[in-house]
Amino acid sequence: MHILVCDGLAQAGVEKLRATHGVTVDEQPSIVAGDLAEIIAGYDALIVRSKTKVTADLIERATALRVIGRAGTGVDNIDVKAATRRGIVVMNAAAGNTVTTAEHTMAMLLSLARQIPQAVSSTKAGRWEKKKFLGMELMGKTLGIVGLGRIGATVAQRARAFGMNILAFDPYFTKEAAKELGVEVTTLDELLARSDFITMHTPLTDQTRGLIGAAAIDKMKPGVRLINCARGGLIDEAALADGVRSGKIAGAALDVFEREPTPSDNPLLALDQVITTPHLGASTTEAQLGVATMIAEQVIDYLKHGTVRGAVNMPSVSAELLSAIGPYITLGLKIGLFQGQVFGHDLREVAIEYSGEVTEHDVKPITQAVLAGLLSPVIERVNMVNAAIVAEERGIKVSESLSRRARDFASMIRVRAVTSESDSEVAGALFGRRDGRIVRINGFSLEAIPKGHMLFVFNRDVPGVIGSIATFIGNKGVNIGRLYLGRKKIGESAVALIQIDHSLSGEALKEFPSLPGVISVQQVEL
Repeated sequence: MHILVCDGLAQAGVEKLRATHGVTVDEQPSIVAGDLAEIIAGYDALIVRSKTKVTADLIERATALRVIGRAGTGVDNIDVKAATRRGIVVMNAAAGNTVTTAEHTMAMLLSLARQIPQAVSSTKAGRWEKKKFLGMELMGKTLGIVGLGRIGATVAQRARAFGMNILAFDPYFTKEAAKELGVEVTTLDELLARSDFITMHTPLTDQTRGLIGAAAIDKMKPGVRLINCARGGLIDEAALADGVRSGKIAGAALDVFEREPTPSDNPLLALDQVITTPHLGASTTEAQLGVATMIAEQVIDYLKHGTVRGAVNMPSVSAELLSAIGPYITLGLKIGLFQGQVFGHDLREVAIEYSGEVTEHDVKPITQAVLAGLLSPVIERVNMVNAAIVAEERGIKVSESLSRRARDFASMIRVRAVTSESDSEVAGALFGRRDGRIVRINGFSLEAIPKGHMLFVFNRDVPGVIGSIATFIGNKGVNIGRLYLGRKKIGESAVALIQIDHSLSGEALKEFPSLPGVISVQQVEL
């Protein structure tokens, strides 16, 4: 088996690979994209950090590739969808960066409170400006944490040691779980209004991009200080610069930017109140050693034994088991993705009921797939490996029930999800033992292929509604691929699940509910 290592992996990881019988390792720390494309076909595994871009085109050329390992957390530089389509496992070493990123956040927090970088520059320039750099204590101050995942929770623990009061906004973290951390869970608006310091620890998604913009800054208390060691783009940099100039924001500390490397004319770089570092969150000797050895072990375990750990696109199961339950895993993931996008994110409880032939197998990987689908719309790096742990950390109750007796189908998976506002039920079944279908949505029966761009419409069961919906979609230049309908009683309410070739624009979605007979519409990606 041949492994290619790019981007300068720590030697401890390379040595672990070389020590494995039957494995050859090539190191190409400075290889460019064109040269990589020429040689990638000869490798079973590729290990990268953040520099190498593993594009769809590169993956198409990687005819022998079985696994891609990312020595770190984010997989933004890897086309995971393309890898999945080719049956290539994508792994990361997510846990290796938790402590180092949390510690960098604390360093930024202390630097803001005591103006350390500014004082250093002043002193080295020959000035002794003791009165200018009057700082503030952390004791008794309120830290607002946006995103209480693994890193956010670690920051909370360390900030408590400084005597800080901790607020957190995280729709997936229950008050009970937060209480054990000594954290008060609240709304984003309340966090903005009450916090002396605000630190970002949430993924960058369509929902979180620009989360801290002009409107959010207006809600903050005067003199607030902001920290972002998570993802560039969470904070609107232009709005942040305006807030600093106006004095509303006393200071900011940024390790990540909307564009990296950030251009020299970024206005934030000219503001003395803004501390900047070049994406150093994971840059410690210990972290680099940890992620290198971790990803080396994971890749070897997969190549030698078919064991999957740390994957972002498949569950942790043996190769033998995967061949038997693969279709169920895919179905469970699609049910979760659909339910998570349509019925809300403030998850409290998940009950999964398995019936029929599926109960002959270990259903744990399927449950993990369902949870990954439910959680992934709003939580970054949730996968079929860590979904159960993520749910547990957020106090989400997960239960399974099995019935060998087949009901409407030879095998069926039924998922009941409870949020703080409502309950929902989505069920799926296999047709021909391989092809998954969504067969029930909140009591409405249908047989829908969960694939691609889809619209879920709740409407009145009256003549002409479906025709007007189809006309509206066509007028927007979007083609309908498949249409699935369900209703309980004639003349009451009904649902339509519509597969379309391309997503509708935001403007079109706003117009949609104004159609006669349409009650609501939601766009989902499956």
